[in-house]
Amino acid sequence: MTHHDQLDYSDRTDFEDADRGLVAPPGTDTVTTPDGRVAWDFRATDFLTGECPDTVHPSLWRQSQLTARAGLFEVTEGVYQIRGFDLSNMTLIEGERGVVVVDPLVSAECAAAGLALYREHRGERPVTAVLFTHSHIDHFGGVDGVLAEGADVPIVAPSGFMEHSVAENVYAGTAMLRRGDYYSGGDLPAGPTGLVGMGLGHTASHGTPSLRPATLDVTRTGQEERLDGVLFRFQLTPGTEAPSELNFFLPERRALCMAENATHNLHNILTLRGAVVRDARIWSRYLTEAIELFAADSDVVFASHHWPTWGTERLTRFLSEQRDLYGYLHDQTLRLLNQGLTGPEIAEQLELPPALASAWHARGYYGSVSHNVKAIYQRYMGWYDGNPASLWEHPPTESAKRYVDCIGGRDAVLAKAREYADAGDLRFAAQLLKHAVFAAPEDGDAKEQLARVFERLGYGAENATWRNCYLMGAWELRHPPKAMPFGASSMAGALSVDQVFDSMAIRVNGPAAWGERLATVWKFTDLGSTHRVTLRNGVLVHAETAADPGPADLTVTLTKPQLFGLLAGRGRSGIDLSGDPAVLDRLFAALDESDPAFPVVTP
Repeated sequence: MTHHDQLDYSDRTDFEDADRGLVAPPGTDTVTTPDGRVAWDFRATDFLTGECPDTVHPSLWRQSQLTARAGLFEVTEGVYQIRGFDLSNMTLIEGERGVVVVDPLVSAECAAAGLALYREHRGERPVTAVLFTHSHIDHFGGVDGVLAEGADVPIVAPSGFMEHSVAENVYAGTAMLRRGDYYSGGDLPAGPTGLVGMGLGHTASHGTPSLRPATLDVTRTGQEERLDGVLFRFQLTPGTEAPSELNFFLPERRALCMAENATHNLHNILTLRGAVVRDARIWSRYLTEAIELFAADSDVVFASHHWPTWGTERLTRFLSEQRDLYGYLHDQTLRLLNQGLTGPEIAEQLELPPALASAWHARGYYGSVSHNVKAIYQRYMGWYDGNPASLWEHPPTESAKRYVDCIGGRDAVLAKAREYADAGDLRFAAQLLKHAVFAAPEDGDAKEQLARVFERLGYGAENATWRNCYLMGAWELRHPPKAMPFGASSMAGALSVDQVFDSMAIRVNGPAAWGERLATVWKFTDLGSTHRVTLRNGVLVHAETAADPGPADLTVTLTKPQLFGLLAGRGRSGIDLSGDPAVLDRLFAALDESDPAFPVVTP
């Protein structure tokens, strides 16, 4: 998966940068939730102080050592970061009256602990503004840990922030969460044979996520705002690492924040947990724009992950190489697909130029050249590779039964797989064993053999999320899958009524509801809005309506919190039903529950 002989392990620059400016390490071993659960354990990375074992790729071991560094760090005068308290960094920018908090981590408990460490060393400064750089949970989830309930301070975010923050966690939320459990190594114990990190940081915390709506939108590049007396100059970068994202420059501090658009690894064009495919072309273009707008006037560049880069010349080279990285992947994938190659063929063939392949910050610890190339192909060409044989293949289980039959049965497949594994061709051993497991999921021998192959693939992976996926696959082959706990309910209040009805629409069991025809009107007394919701042909259609919503089988008068209560099964107390109340039962009976523990490596 990597030519790590291109890498200079004697180069300690990243270690010097990652340690630079340390004000104080964490004051405790753990961060806990109010009910006593451990949200974050600083001791989980202690094992990384040793020599690299043979169960971890040396390049990934190095990256994990770097991301394990935790504490309060000074970036430049008046700019501080909390690092190693979560998957992401929280940045603290000192103003005239207090401190502006940028990207308050995943969970409230970790954000509160980080803010407490900052205040211990910088004084009891109030939080005077919050800035979300983009619409991923590790950059807004901890907001309740830095703002009191009802706090009246500006909350700044790029345009589209609320829509994309909610959409990513709701519409395909269950499947993304299940897949996310794999790529984050959710069940793996931290250690040399388990979780060594995610490349972007150690892992995500397990505290309480939250979300608050933005009160000030950044709508254009060049927009300037003074937050607590500090001048922020913004660059809007939609469609890069997130659908809604921004970079910002602090001209008075000569400091540039690249959000998650330029970090110390190759990022994802399509994350393994699932997402909308990102635009590598526009990502590269926005990095060029950032260099042109800000680099010459910057003394330091920092981001919401990893460590800063100091010096105008060094940071310009860093940003230029990051720009070239995404531009090269995009342009070369398009060149080769226009010669008729498919995604997997391009992924196997494409290599980075030596100057990029040897740059530590361009290594594939989180994204990879392989899966990013396939994502770029997917963005332009879709799932179909153009070969008619691919149009109507059998689904995995039916294909597996036929492959096993062709090869000569279960014993022959296992024997062949052992031969390939012994010869070092773990990739094909895994392909064969996948068919064996899908053809006969009750076969313990096949599952154990595949688990061992997955472990070997994981131990050799430079990419942290590949490692986690392989090792989670091995784990699931030996243990029944379990649902991942997630406090999504703490974010539910951020949904708009439209988004609530959208989330209901994608739960309708179409075939079971083919014969249903019903019309309902929902009047929200707290919002002053009326929505008409119909179910017919297995489709739930909803829209906000004018004063006369038309005839309905049932009119429901309630508040938005009561709608959440109704969906959570807390009853109809205080809700006014006018018409046939049984219609509500019929509507809810049409909704399926999703399965947060669906199997991944078995049928």
